[in-house]
Amino acid sequence: MAVLAAASAVLVAGAVAVAGRAEAAAGCQVKYAVSSSWQGGFGASVDITNLGDPVSGWALTFSFAAGQTITQLWNGSVSQSGSQVTVRNAGWNGSIGTNGTAGFGFNGSWTGSNPAPTAFALNGVACTGSTVPTPPTTPPTTPPTTTPPTTPPTTPPTTPPVGSAVKIMALGDSITGSPGCWRALLWQKLPADKVDFVGSLPGQGCGFPYDGENEGHGGALVTTVASQNQLPGWLSASKPDVVLMHFGTNDVWSTIAPSTILAAYTTLVGQMRASNPNMKILVAQIIPMNASNCADCAQRVVNLNAAIPGWAAGLSTTASPITVVDQWTGFVPATDTYDGVHPNDSGNTKIANRWYPALSAVLP
Repeated sequence: MAVLAAASAVLVAGAVAVAGRAEAAAGCQVKYAVSSSWQGGFGASVDITNLGDPVSGWALTFSFAAGQTITQLWNGSVSQSGSQVTVRNAGWNGSIGTNGTAGFGFNGSWTGSNPAPTAFALNGVACTGSTVPTPPTTPPTTPPTTTPPTTPPTTPPTTPPVGSAVKIMALGDSITGSPGCWRALLWQKLPADKVDFVGSLPGQGCGFPYDGENEGHGGALVTTVASQNQLPGWLSASKPDVVLMHFGTNDVWSTIAPSTILAAYTTLVGQMRASNPNMKILVAQIIPMNASNCADCAQRVVNLNAAIPGWAAGLSTTASPITVVDQWTGFVPATDTYDGVHPNDSGNTKIANRWYPALSAVLP
């Protein structure tokens, strides 16, 4: 499993016209960002802001200049013919209100170079750089009868005061962080004034804005994180109150015994409690694997998951309880992953839905 190296390249298209009534203002802004890059591959996000009248159903077209190919896409459906790419909305993000946003993320392959697309079109209309103005209307013959207030109404803050939210760290490997869109879906379900997702890694594109900071390190083994003492630095930097841990997939792949993985869990729990004696810890029974090049992985996951509840019961305390969250039951690799290991849109939804009740229970 590749470790994703952080990179950034951002392209903002000034405006992409949106199909609509001829007399209505229409336009949108498109941001294309490369969030991760490695030899021969990359991850990117595309965010669309609608500047005109609401639209229902969209198709974004663009072309790659250097032969790049999209290999996996989330929050939409993709078709590609040569360099030409068309991405259509998913079932749930087709409607974009005025000043609303929608988007998608994808992984792709490249050879030689990976330049960003330079032009986009939405619903068949090319980027214009400005919105189409609405024709002026006839001004009223009499002034408005309502006198405007002398002082503007007070607007409540859009973000909670610093320190008032519960800090949540999602800890794991690429299932958590590359892009880990279950975190975005989980964040949507939680009260914004009560949670602050934290970590040293930024969020990747999942089609809508969300609090994306995390500690989902692609390719990481929990046994390595424990033996190399990596977690204390992450804890010190973000000081979480709650840790969600889905960790061990790469260890299972590497034929590391469940007892060794659980010993690493124990080390991490000790480090969490050293950071915060009242740390609330949620540990997943990890999602199943059915990879074509790891015939024994499915059973190894079963063996690890079977040992987790007993391990947690022996280490849980009143001040710092460990809650086991079953992410295995009902998760089907054939339909909930794109490669037998990493979750697709369906899998991300299932993971978010399983975390939600357990996480809600530890929030104030």
